[in-house]
Amino acid sequence: MSTGAGVEAGAFAFPLNYTTGSQEALIIDFRALRVAITLASGLAGFVSGAPGWSAYPEKPVRVIVPSPPGGGNDIMARLAGQKLTEAWGRQVLVDNRPGAGGAIAFEMAARAESNGYTLVLGSTNLTVLPDMQKVNYHPIKDFAPVSQVVRVPHVIVVLPSFPAKTLAELVKIARAKPGEVLYASAGPGSAMHLAGALFAVVTKTQLTHVPYKGGPATATAVMSGEATTAFNTLETVLPLIRGNRLRPLAVSTRERASALPDVPTAMEAGVKDYEAVGWFGLLAPAGTPIAIVDQLSSEVAKAMATPAIRERAAQEGATPIGSTATDFQRFLHAEIAKWTRIIQAAGIKLD
Repeated sequence: MSTGAGVEAGAFAFPLNYTTGSQEALIIDFRALRVAITLASGLAGFVSGAPGWSAYPEKPVRVIVPSPPGGGNDIMARLAGQKLTEAWGRQVLVDNRPGAGGAIAFEMAARAESNGYTLVLGSTNLTVLPDMQKVNYHPIKDFAPVSQVVRVPHVIVVLPSFPAKTLAELVKIARAKPGEVLYASAGPGSAMHLAGALFAVVTKTQLTHVPYKGGPATATAVMSGEATTAFNTLETVLPLIRGNRLRPLAVSTRERASALPDVPTAMEAGVKDYEAVGWFGLLAPAGTPIAIVDQLSSEVAKAMATPAIRERAAQEGATPIGSTATDFQRFLHAEIAKWTRIIQAAGIKLD
């Protein structure tokens, strides 16, 4: 994408005329080093508020979301984007780019200008895809973490008419019929895919993975009988559960979900050592000036702390986070280590 060219982003385009920063994404973020890099990138005036420097953002900010509209990450991107729009007086525009398990969106973001005007909403698939297939991005080197936005539990759902009324009964069916239990996911390498793979490893069962494009499509697949179950993030299936169109068997977190207080955790339901936490976070292309990353991180934290966002997130079954960039980076490293072990144990390889 060249400077001065319009961004081809489906529903909108706007010019890019901004200075590209030179700061590399760093694992260890010492304060003195941060100041040195800020000075080196020519942003001292921006940081101190000196005259002659334009305030960020001057134009709309695009958030690339690796799913169709209506999925869990799309909902969270729009929630955060609404508050940032209100804070800045500049639009935050969601650009849905589903496909390839999220790789299309992540590669697009990695190639974008490092000027703070293109962000991407990452989740588990950002960190695990490179372990399973060839992708044209690196989850650490090619991105500058901004903030973890929310955490969400997965919920294991089936049709109300399905014979298994409990998680233990689902495991029993899966063991009796290896490979015949089909679980839908939002695509190869998605959080739903990994949650199902972890479940198979922990329960010593053989499940068949069926990928779809986005979380809403997986719920439709279960309701139509194309798939047996799905390990959806809660906000995607919560309306369907409340409408008795899907039955929840368990949630994937150590604690019960406040939105579904009567649904047991997987551990309570007899599946020990099973925990799969969904998450969504904002990242910028590597090299984005540290001052912009810090401003974004601060604004996201403020947005996640507002009563309106906390109430809406709770309704969606999510927990607002709004972490610092450094804390989010540490979290990403831990996620990579965890899921690399699961991918190896499950023998997951994608074409």
